[in-house]
Amino acid sequence: MTPEDIARRQRLVPGTPVGIDEAMIHRLVHAFYAKVRRDAVLGPIFDAAIGDRWDEHLARLCDFWSSVMLMTGRFKGTPMSAHMALPDIRRGHFARWLHLFQQTAEETCPPQAAALFRAKSEIIAQSLLMGVESQRRT
Repeated sequence: MTPEDIARRQRLVPGTPVGIDEAMIHRLVHAFYAKVRRDAVLGPIFDAAIGDRWDEHLARLCDFWSSVMLMTGRFKGTPMSAHMALPDIRRGHFARWLHLFQQTAEETCPPQAAALFRAKSEIIAQSLLMGVESQRRT
């Protein structure tokens, strides 16, 4: 890749113009899931699904958000099937997840970066919710 190609790609990456980098993603993901683990509603669901694999899960989620915000392509997974495998999650759980995520983005990121994380998280939550609800109707 030429320096011009790299510069062009960076301009197309959603997180670059607002200052998102790997360190910011790491801070956000780790702060958010620390809240999730303490949350009376979400904590038990996540703990049941993840067990003692939190380090692995956090690394995968950093890869996920890096792929979303920085287009790194590091994430290799199927979030939809992972969420469909959780029989107890409901619309209210997605709303709670979204609230905590957006709150954490506001606390850990500059305003423009937080706004982009909010926008992307809304799309992701809506997509996962629609997939889970659609699957349960069949």
